[in-house]
Amino acid sequence: MRILVVDDEKDIQRLFQQRFRKEIKKNTIDFVFAFSGEEALKILDELDHKAVLILSDINMPGMSGLELLEKIKETYLNPTPTVMMITAYGDEHNRMTSKTLGADDFLAKPIDFKILKDKLKDLE
Repeated sequence: MRILVVDDEKDIQRLFQQRFRKEIKKNTIDFVFAFSGEEALKILDELDHKAVLILSDINMPGMSGLELLEKIKETYLNPTPTVMMITAYGDEHNRMTSKTLGADDFLAKPIDFKILKDKLKDLE
C-alpha cells in the first residue's frame, strides 16, 4: 500500500517511519512524504496518481489541506485516492468543510497510530 503523507512539519516523516518500521521493512507499506500541498500534487503526477491513501494536514502555509483535497477530488478520478484529513481536536469547521469537499475520513492531532493502523486494515 502506497501512502502519501502531506504535512508542513518535517519531523512527521521520522515519526511515521518509526511507528511503521515493521511494515516498511516487510514492504507492506510504502510512504511518500510531501511538505506542502503544491509538492503533493507534483508527487501525485510523478506517481501517475498511484497513491492508495493520502493523509493530509489541514493547516499548512501556501496551499491548505482543504485546497489540496479539493484539487485531488477534482483531478484524480480513475481511481480517486482515499483522502484522510488530519485535524486538530475541536476543529469542527474544518472537519465539516473537509466532509463537504469529499474527505473519506479524519484523524485527530496528535495522531493515534493504533487508530490509524486499524483504519489501514479496513482499506486493505
